[in-house]
Amino acid sequence: MPGEDILKERKRKLKELEKNSIDPYPHKFEKKHDANDILNKYKDLKKEEKTNDKVSVAGRITRLRIMGRALFVDLQDQSGKIQIYIKSDEVGEEAYNIFVKLIDLGDIIGINGIVFRTKTNELSIWAEKYILLAKSIRPLPEKWHGLQDVEIRYRQRYLDLISNHEVKSVFLKRALVINAIREFLNKNGFIEVEVPILQPLYGGAKAKPFETHINAWNMKMYLSISPELYLKRLLVGGFEKVYTIARNFRNEGADKTHNPEFTMLECYWAYANYEDMMKLAENMVDYVLKKTHNGKIVDYQGEKMHFKKPWKKLTMLDAIKKYTNIDIGRLKDNEIKEFMINNNVEYKGDYITGLAIERIFDKLVSDKLIQPVHIIDYPIETTPLCKPKKGNSHIIERFESYVNGVELFNAYSELNNPILQRELLSEQAEQKTEFEESHPMDEDFVTAIEHGMPPAGGLGLGIDRLIMMLTNSANIRDVILFPTMKPEKKD
Repeated sequence: MPGEDILKERKRKLKELEKNSIDPYPHKFEKKHDANDILNKYKDLKKEEKTNDKVSVAGRITRLRIMGRALFVDLQDQSGKIQIYIKSDEVGEEAYNIFVKLIDLGDIIGINGIVFRTKTNELSIWAEKYILLAKSIRPLPEKWHGLQDVEIRYRQRYLDLISNHEVKSVFLKRALVINAIREFLNKNGFIEVEVPILQPLYGGAKAKPFETHINAWNMKMYLSISPELYLKRLLVGGFEKVYTIARNFRNEGADKTHNPEFTMLECYWAYANYEDMMKLAENMVDYVLKKTHNGKIVDYQGEKMHFKKPWKKLTMLDAIKKYTNIDIGRLKDNEIKEFMINNNVEYKGDYITGLAIERIFDKLVSDKLIQPVHIIDYPIETTPLCKPKKGNSHIIERFESYVNGVELFNAYSELNNPILQRELLSEQAEQKTEFEESHPMDEDFVTAIEHGMPPAGGLGLGIDRLIMMLTNSANIRDVILFPTMKPEKKD
């Protein structure tokens, strides 16, 4: 039956239900049990054994089979699927006939009944009563079970969740991972805080922002690219351990590890440094694995990642030398430029040696870092927010942690010298970058640390990327319920 005809028929059934004084959208149903809990509790029930235990379940009809004066229905709720047995002489002839004639696949129903096991050895619920909770007037897509169309899956995530139970399990695990991160930080004395998403200036990362406008003040605003500068203001204010799990927005391209809107953890620890944050990162992942994963080995896209502590450490220059056989630190600028041209390493904006080295690392090395590793000793030009390393003012106390070729953590010993901070932010504000515009000078932030910010370590974690690894998801859009999508072109 063509789609429009199905809609028309479903709407006819809707009116027929109302004629029979049946509310197709009642206000409430007392659901007391989950399908999966029932299956586990009664797993030892013998064939054809019938209990007296009353249960109350609700969910969507995903399969419907008529066998004489009885129906077998597959009911799917958040936890899983269970079979329902509906017999005409149990629920009543009238109610049974209404079900057969007016209830469809996709409808949501509630069931009160008892637990039993069928002749074919399937644990089921013998319905004593059913109630329609939501009439579905739009049918599930053809071949909905195991829906594969990527565009439909991302654009209409609700169909994806109905059709693919493993997709739902990814997002249930996502919730567990985020809860475990919160538990870990809370147990270690960190306080969760909220910072603005709508900001008068953007900063804390190299990224192009989304612009918006506040009508009341006729003022340009930006969506947050990072919560960093606000969290550091809290260190000035006397908080010593703070974190936020924030939505960030970066007006850039999308690929398998990037979405314009994403979830990030950032935490700051007064009187600590980047080495403390390195241990914190490892302990955090260790805790999350204990809570949500079986063991410290993660199978991801054909690779086995071993998260046993401590993770390896490698300087950026040593990593480049290891994977390119070039000691980039000994090359002159003209030689570095030639090397970049020969190896198709793109560089936009004003040439700066440290940034060129970082681009070489990103292009030629990062994707080769499969096992967990901390890359340390970044050139000072890569960020103006980090302390220079003791004894070497050309590099900074920063690390990025890579797993399977993807950056997972980014951490600093935070710069708290207001004179140097103003100088570095001013230099950055004058640079032309690959993002086509310079980053603004945040005077209020500098003013804040001029009042005195304690030495501190800061840590950022790409939560979506961690969840990708722990759910074996190949694309970041597979772990974001509603990823950013281009509008569909309509005929």
